[in-house]
Amino acid sequence: MPSFDAVLEPNLVEVRNAVDQTAKEIGTRFDFKGSSARVELKDKELTVWADSDFQIGQVLDVLIAKLTKRSVDLRFLDRSAKIEKIGGDKVKQPLTVKSGIDSDTAKKIQSFVKQSKLKVQAAMALIRKEIADAPLSFTNFRD
Repeated sequence: MPSFDAVLEPNLVEVRNAVDQTAKEIGTRFDFKGSSARVELKDKELTVWADSDFQIGQVLDVLIAKLTKRSVDLRFLDRSAKIEKIGGDKVKQPLTVKSGIDSDTAKKIQSFVKQSKLKVQAAMALIRKEIADAPLSFTNFRD
């Protein structure tokens, strides 16, 4: 019986490269001179630091542009965390790099595949269509 695995794994090397490029651009841009704007990556947790909410938006725009240029799907970023105020009019926003499939999504995938009774290639296409909010890839394909 044919089989495959659906996985949700970001390319962390490219994420690191995008963060490094963002730091370089922030360091050279005039509108960030003298500010505390920066991006840090620790394990799979990104933290964006800035002086204001507006500046966090600017830093995020630079980061998103660098991630896109490096072919990192933006759906890997969980941007649901709120902007937090820290001392001295500084703000930060934590972002999580998603990795792995949560149980709800896994159950959806399994039910779609079982209900469709499709061939493996068609099942992969169905999963990509139905689970559009997760950048899934497929491994261990056996026919």
